[in-house]
Amino acid sequence: MKIIGRDAEQSALKQYYESGAPEFLVLYGRRRVGKTFLIREYFEGKFDFYTTGLANGKKDEQLRVWNNAIRNFFGDINIQENANDWLEAFELLRRKLNRLKKSKRKVLFIDEIPWMDTQKSGFLTALEHFWNGWASGRPDIFLIICGSATSWVSNNILKNRGGLYNRVTRRMRLLPFTLKETEAYLAEKEIDFGRYRTCEAYMIFGGVPYYYSLLGRGLSLPQNVDALCFADDGMLRGEFMEIYATLFKNSEKYVNVITALSAKARGLTRHEIINMTGLSSGGGLTQILDELELCGFIRSYPNYMMDDNLCLYQLVDPFSLFHLRFIGSKRPKSPRYWTSNLESPSLTAWKGYAFEQVCLLHSEQIKQALGLMSISTKISSWRSRKSSPGAQIDLVIDRKDSIINLCEMKYSKSEYRLTAKDEALLRNKIAVFEAETRTRKAVHLTMVTTYGVAANSYAGHVISEVVLDDLFK
Repeated sequence: MKIIGRDAEQSALKQYYESGAPEFLVLYGRRRVGKTFLIREYFEGKFDFYTTGLANGKKDEQLRVWNNAIRNFFGDINIQENANDWLEAFELLRRKLNRLKKSKRKVLFIDEIPWMDTQKSGFLTALEHFWNGWASGRPDIFLIICGSATSWVSNNILKNRGGLYNRVTRRMRLLPFTLKETEAYLAEKEIDFGRYRTCEAYMIFGGVPYYYSLLGRGLSLPQNVDALCFADDGMLRGEFMEIYATLFKNSEKYVNVITALSAKARGLTRHEIINMTGLSSGGGLTQILDELELCGFIRSYPNYMMDDNLCLYQLVDPFSLFHLRFIGSKRPKSPRYWTSNLESPSLTAWKGYAFEQVCLLHSEQIKQALGLMSISTKISSWRSRKSSPGAQIDLVIDRKDSIINLCEMKYSKSEYRLTAKDEALLRNKIAVFEAETRTRKAVHLTMVTTYGVAANSYAGHVISEVVLDDLFK
């Protein structure tokens, strides 16, 4: 299957490959996002060495995989050449590479590298020696390392204060698909849900390519959701716990934070997280929050014009939100739960909130639709200090041209019709925002909806609109 989207990443890989300098690229991102697929497909036929770590493998098993990879790429090695430790393993690789023409660019790909670093294995020391003692002086070497355990990659490679300090030449964080890339991926699979249903799919699966690879072409979206998430043998029934268990040590602490954040749509401050989870306020929580954000499960964002200590943390991984709301709830679900409850109040309420999360993940597309790409902006949220009823804005776009866009997100099957109640709430939000922030900028109400806002007597406060099609750009 060809690479879908990833245009910026492919352009960067081309640049690194043709740089004429020794390159050490660290590729990272959450599990199932397509890291291995991108490198394997882009460099197909160009690898001079490629190996992958063994999940839960012991040191001798990891070395056996390495030795086998050496055989696959360089021909037979005799028993005396088998590496018995990681220093020998990298030395063996160096000797084999030295036999190749120096004029040819050599692509080395070590995948799932965190699995190789078993306890007291000496793997990191050997990697440091290989790069610092040899590869960094070879302009023909392009080393790519990759791992889903983003926290390990961050702590041991990107933030390394030992032999690899400041040695990485390139870093690439692979993010989930956007709506546009998701639509293109589904088209490649010959699945056409239409944009309304594709957006609903994104509310459930986010932009994780693997989840879309599981969809059945002959099934509707609701049927697919039932088959994957609610059937007894559904492929994604146990996905949530597996994600966190494979990414983090002591994963229950991470799940506790995720669960707490799922209970509050607007997000939580650090102090609120401590109160809800019982975790201490020390460095352990900081590491948990940093690693969850690095993996893309949560985001931290400023609360408009408030102290930095009141920064909010919000769960933005759609699948985690979906699992905690429906799959992982204590009430048992029917294997046809989704198709049987499409119009239920609980699903309708969830769609409204989930659409807001999709919009927040596509803030750049919203700015583009508003014509703001050439204007400096700052993204934040806002809630009333006085807890004024309904006075909360999830997306505030503060512009350098003396305008502030307050974005209100609404999901509906047709044009959204503002009611008298809506109009009163929106008027209150604007009034309280202006009073509490004392802004001198013009405040514009922006509605982000699926099919636009119906023209009626209550729509007079709406200055600008963004629709679903804009989010696919």
